[in-house]
Amino acid sequence: MLQKLLTCIALALCPVGSSADSFPVEIEHKYGTTRIESEPKKIVSLSFIGHDFLLALGLKPYALRKWYGTDPYGVWAWGHEALGDAQPIVMQGEINIEQIAAMKPDLIMGQWSGMTERDYSLLSQIAPTVPPAAGYGDHGMSWQEMHRTVGLATGKSAEAEAQITRLQDRFQEIRDAHPEWQGASSVMVWAGQAGAYTNRDIRGKFLEDLGFVVPEAVNNRGALDISYVLIPAEDLSPIDVDTLVWIDGGSSASALNRMPLRPTMRAYKEGREVYSDPLLSAALSHSSPLSLDYALDKLVPLLEAAMDGDPATVVPSSRDAGILPEEF
Repeated sequence: MLQKLLTCIALALCPVGSSADSFPVEIEHKYGTTRIESEPKKIVSLSFIGHDFLLALGLKPYALRKWYGTDPYGVWAWGHEALGDAQPIVMQGEINIEQIAAMKPDLIMGQWSGMTERDYSLLSQIAPTVPPAAGYGDHGMSWQEMHRTVGLATGKSAEAEAQITRLQDRFQEIRDAHPEWQGASSVMVWAGQAGAYTNRDIRGKFLEDLGFVVPEAVNNRGALDISYVLIPAEDLSPIDVDTLVWIDGGSSASALNRMPLRPTMRAYKEGREVYSDPLLSAALSHSSPLSLDYALDKLVPLLEAAMDGDPATVVPSSRDAGILPEEF
């Protein structure tokens, strides 16, 4: 009983019933509490990344909200096998209440969706609806918290927890292998407009899970629930860090070379910039149980090159993107 209580507190989600996979369950969130009476079969995913979490648990959404990319279903390479031959309805743009009502779902997941309270009020009349948890803003929940919530809502808590444990163990192994990263400053920055991801964003959390620290000069630029802040071109000091990761959707490398104050930053001068190509950037931006392995496989070697203590070591992705200083 005590262990069950501690588990519920840790998850901030306490199911009704004798086990984590029994129904009904109740999920607390920023707009109140959602009760799910029985195991859902027809799930609509309004989260821009939420379909990855469902697919990781073997659940193919009836409809999903496409974020970006060329895949017709908005599912990136790491999710193709899990999607299989399923052809979910694809939604794009703003949440369309009438379209969702016509689908007659029995669960609506919207943790990373920007869902407003009005949206929630209307959607919850259609089916049990799960917005973000309280206290995190629209995009501040960690991937662990999101996955636990998906697992609870769908009767897959055990599977979700096993996947979380495996990935957390992998992060721990990487931390143990790289003591020089622990406490070093790092930040991910959108190359197109020099917008930095705080430690309240899944990209900032990714770095901190590796042992890096996102600087307070970034974290303190916005409210406590802000995950992304613009950095003025005339003052790049907030992102002057030990290693800088440039996130790119595919067309911003040349813009980096035109950034006047970029050469003043330590990471530039010492060859500790890491360029993240579009596929790696998407994996980091999804930070899902499906994309994290790909992100770790690709980013860790780049961080190793950047943080080896030798300025002459070239970071391959930065070289290939053409953003290295001339002396490199």
